[in-house]
Amino acid sequence: MKIEKNYNLSKLNTFGIQAKAKLFVEINTEEDIKELFILPEFQKNNKLFLGGGSNVLFTKDFDGIVILNKLKGIEIIEETSENVKVRALGGENWHDMVTFAVDRDLWGIENLSLIPGTVGAAPMQNIGAYGVELKNTLLDVEAYNIETGEKRIFPKEECELGYRESIFKHKNKGQYFIFAITLRLNKKENRNISYRILADYLEKNKIEVKRVKDISDAVAAIRRSKLPDPKIIGNAGSFFKNIFVSEVEFKKLQTEYPDIPHFEEPADAEALAGRDEVVIKIPAGWFIEKCGPANGISWKGYRIGNVGVHERQALVLVNYGGATGREIVDLASQIISSVKEKFNLELTPEVNIV
Repeated sequence: MKIEKNYNLSKLNTFGIQAKAKLFVEINTEEDIKELFILPEFQKNNKLFLGGGSNVLFTKDFDGIVILNKLKGIEIIEETSENVKVRALGGENWHDMVTFAVDRDLWGIENLSLIPGTVGAAPMQNIGAYGVELKNTLLDVEAYNIETGEKRIFPKEECELGYRESIFKHKNKGQYFIFAITLRLNKKENRNISYRILADYLEKNKIEVKRVKDISDAVAAIRRSKLPDPKIIGNAGSFFKNIFVSEVEFKKLQTEYPDIPHFEEPADAEALAGRDEVVIKIPAGWFIEKCGPANGISWKGYRIGNVGVHERQALVLVNYGGATGREIVDLASQIISSVKEKFNLELTPEVNIV
């Protein structure tokens, strides 16, 4: 295990932002973790763990140590006639985890196909898409306490998973390094095609769902049609979280905008807001499209200098080349302000701004 200095992070974040880490190290085994935690360079510096770099925006050089998680391994650890338990290490690519399940016709995470990032980041964000969240299949999270070096297993109930939230993102932020997760997947068909966009795609293309792969392929096709490839144009996928409102708030919006897209969600989808009733989820991209830098101009497709809002998906902010993280943050701030001014609702970034 080698610690490097002044390490270029531009290829380790999907925005492609130029930034350097004062110190950098790559971990490949559990022994690397134990060795790393006792090093003075680790103990005496600010710490940032990186996986796929798909949910981070650097606004400056990182004055500390960046740890790249390259821990690999996926295995079935328990099996019954109805389901299996699958354990994956945190450095695995998330879509590789989905592929592992799809190849074995295991149901549960096929709707989460092609989400960028690593397995270790999945519980931190409680990743979700097309009507499914990680918490639907998660059993537990194995994590190391960064201060003590002790390993702990968090049952799902202790992870406090909400909409793009978890105990690792707030209450215990920066305290734990996620080493592995365990999921329970189903052998028997357990499809979820209730999400309107997915259902419409299957119907339009006359796809009869017979296997897990049918849903996985459909989700992947939808995502590719809507989201730009970060290998071609720098981005971090959805930059903002979707917005949740009460039924009363929604009806007011619907009076003015009868065609407003929306989805009913259970109350715990927005537990952090302390709501007890059913809440309505409205795609943040819809609000962004309805606003703009000037009257008659939408943010969608807008470009200023090296940054902009993607032409096909208003949720995605992009680096056209040579942008700084601060330029992207400034654009995001303008978008947040315009939505607040027009709708009196607050957009919240999903991306971790460093």
